[in-house]
Amino acid sequence: MNPLRKAVIGTVLVGSTVLGGAVGATLVGSAGAAETTTSSTAPAASSSAPAPAGQPPQGAHDPSQGGHQANGITETLLTGDAKTKAEAAATAAVPDGTIERSETDAEGAAYEVHMTKSDGSEVTVKLDSSFNVTGTEQGR
Repeated sequence: MNPLRKAVIGTVLVGSTVLGGAVGATLVGSAGAAETTTSSTAPAASSSAPAPAGQPPQGAHDPSQGGHQANGITETLLTGDAKTKAEAAATAAVPDGTIERSETDAEGAAYEVHMTKSDGSEVTVKLDSSFNVTGTEQGR
C-alpha cells in the first residue's frame, strides 16, 4: 500500500476516534448535568414503550410542569391572577420573549417567569410578591 494512502487512512481513523470520544463525553456530561434531586416513595415503573412524541422519557423531569426543588422548597406553576400579573410584568421586561412557564421561586424571589428571547437565548425574570421585576438571569 502507498505510504501516503496509509497516512491519510490513519489520520482519518484517529480523527474519527477523537470526535467520537468528544461526542460521547459531551452526552455523558450533559446527562449528568441534567439530573435533578427528587425523592419519591412510590417505586419507579418500568416500561419498554417509548415516550410519546414531544414528551420526556418516563421518569424524566419535564420543566414545563414545574416542580423544581431547591432549598427544601418545591416550585409550583402559577395560575389565575398571579400568573396573569407575573407574565405581564415579565413581558414588559423582556418584550421580545416568549413565555415558557411561570412559577413560584425556590431561590429567593417570590415568582419567576422562564422565557425564550427572539434570538433563541433563555432568560428567567425574577419578581417580588408585588409582581415587580427584581432582576433577570440569563439561561434557566
